[in-house]
Amino acid sequence: MSFSNLSSFPSLLGFVVFHSLMALCGIKVFSCLDYRDSIWRSRDGVSFVGGVGRMGLVEWRRRQRSVRCLVGKAGMGTASRGVDVEAEELGPVLKFKMDDFVVANYVSIGLHGRADEMIFEATVSNPDNMLYNARVVLRQLKSTQAQRRGRRALEVLKKLARRQLMYHCYSLQVYGFVSPISGEDDESFTLVHGYHGSYSLQHWLQLTDWLPTLEAALTLDEECVRRIGDDKLGGPAVTRQLRLTRILMRDLLIGVNYLHSHGLAHTELRLENVHISLVDRHVKVGILGNAVDFYENSTNSSATDGNINRRQLMIAFDMRCVGFIMAKMVLRELMDSSIFIKFKTFLFKGNCPSGLREFLLPILYRDSHSGNAGLQILDRNWGAGWNLLSLLLATKPSERISCVDALRHPFLCGPKWRVDSSMDLIRWGLGSTAVRIVEDYIYVPRQRNRIAYFIELMELLNPHLRRKNWVDLLPGRWRLLYCTGRHLGLTLRQPSLRVLIGNAYLTFTQASDSDGSTLLLASDIDFKVMPGQQWPHDKSGDLGNLQVKSSLKLAFGRRLYLREEDIESQNISSQEFVARKTYGKKWKKGKTKEPPFSLPAAKLIFGDIDVSVSLGSSQSNVDVAQRVIQEVRTQIPPEMFDVSKLVCGTYVDSRMMVLRGVSGSALLFTRSPYTAEC
Repeated sequence: MSFSNLSSFPSLLGFVVFHSLMALCGIKVFSCLDYRDSIWRSRDGVSFVGGVGRMGLVEWRRRQRSVRCLVGKAGMGTASRGVDVEAEELGPVLKFKMDDFVVANYVSIGLHGRADEMIFEATVSNPDNMLYNARVVLRQLKSTQAQRRGRRALEVLKKLARRQLMYHCYSLQVYGFVSPISGEDDESFTLVHGYHGSYSLQHWLQLTDWLPTLEAALTLDEECVRRIGDDKLGGPAVTRQLRLTRILMRDLLIGVNYLHSHGLAHTELRLENVHISLVDRHVKVGILGNAVDFYENSTNSSATDGNINRRQLMIAFDMRCVGFIMAKMVLRELMDSSIFIKFKTFLFKGNCPSGLREFLLPILYRDSHSGNAGLQILDRNWGAGWNLLSLLLATKPSERISCVDALRHPFLCGPKWRVDSSMDLIRWGLGSTAVRIVEDYIYVPRQRNRIAYFIELMELLNPHLRRKNWVDLLPGRWRLLYCTGRHLGLTLRQPSLRVLIGNAYLTFTQASDSDGSTLLLASDIDFKVMPGQQWPHDKSGDLGNLQVKSSLKLAFGRRLYLREEDIESQNISSQEFVARKTYGKKWKKGKTKEPPFSLPAAKLIFGDIDVSVSLGSSQSNVDVAQRVIQEVRTQIPPEMFDVSKLVCGTYVDSRMMVLRGVSGSALLFTRSPYTAEC
């Protein structure tokens, strides 16, 4: 090359030096500019590329950035129309040809195909390809919606490529797509993604011996259980299932949290979309074809608030899906579609998920008389599993737990991890422990003292002290579990009639013409009268029901803690919420050496009371009917028959309630659905 004018030499020399420096730094200069924009001429007629001498370095960089953006947008737009663009910068997305694969003659059913998808297992046979001899899955997408999901998966892959290690560990790996043959009508879009085993988590759980099979496939060792803070391998089947559930749930939550931290929600988390890689022993969430961005590009302040709400709703939706996955992993009965429909119907009707145990208990014990493994897992650690499940499936999206908080929950932490329990979890543990002791039906003095102590601790930690809280939480159906003043049900005495008590309920409903403080109360007691003087093996008999209806008003009150000797001197009646307490050893064990002077309570003011009794046809005799009613009143607390003896409420939440009677006895209730079968 010869230069006609040496004045242009510095500009050309600067251009050469600039490109040399760019090459040494590893920066690539794109040569995809239009000819008119890339070739500039100086005044002396010397042409050179880039126009550094004409525009200056700053202006040249600005033009390069703008052109790159235009090329990127054009490439994405062209790819969305299914046109093969060689100049597109694909980044981590690879482009294949059908000649690169050897397609297998079988397809696994565990790859979760749809009606508008065709799935093929294949092996990369092209030696020049970086995935040579790798096993992949070809997912041919037919419909427009399916192709949209496939291209969306590629867009998400580009967005998450900054942290490829995390993406490959916890997401189903997507390699790229198959380029259509030139001249062929592109009626489909084929996605190429990784093969992580023929079974999804749905198919693993459907195996009869899924627990030992999955343990052997994952080759669990001491290092694996150390990740969840466990002590050792082995143990009973319940312990092994809990350990495996912790491993899988923690992996799943880490993968979902990885998506949430990058501004994406999966929105399609199901057992069919979750795979377990036997190579790195990690849970892989499915193809991110339905992933949704949290934020919308807008500078408007109202749009920013909308983005925050959108993010909260999307995260809450994913956490609800994770809750369904956890429920199916622990409770194998939910794999039955008919039972799972009842489970979802219970939640969709607006019932609080904290009452799931009360709802599922008869279903879980229906076919398992020796004990249910899933029920034992959720009941461990003071019912921590039920607590996590209720937080994942909370009715309000704002109340659902996040991935980070779920990973710190005691249910997913082994015994070696010391987790600081929140006050809500402490309250939950007290109530769960009291319910477990009641269900054991061992009412020796030691057990009765423990239950009474737990009830008193619950009253001290009552989270809802205001009357407004009681008005909101009290309506519903409550089942009587325990009474500190009287033994419920049968005793060692010989009754004159064989009467078997069923369930006793208190139902609170809001009055239609009230200001909110007036409620309607109905006490329902079901029982069964069996003929004969001895208890038969067949517990069938005539059904009966005792019902008490009344109206009540809620007012603010206080429950006083006084010594018995102070009651007469201060002339305080029981109607003013006196709890006859004595200083016992149980108060001296804790930090509180003396009970508090008073606690806030909800005062119950009753109106008219209506009592009705229905008996079977065999109890038509008046004398027999009176004896039946007397026997029923003997086996139940007097407060359930004469509701005016209920003085105040001392504890209430979405799951449990404690009412105090005129005698100072405490009645423990748990919230119950209106129908056991929904």
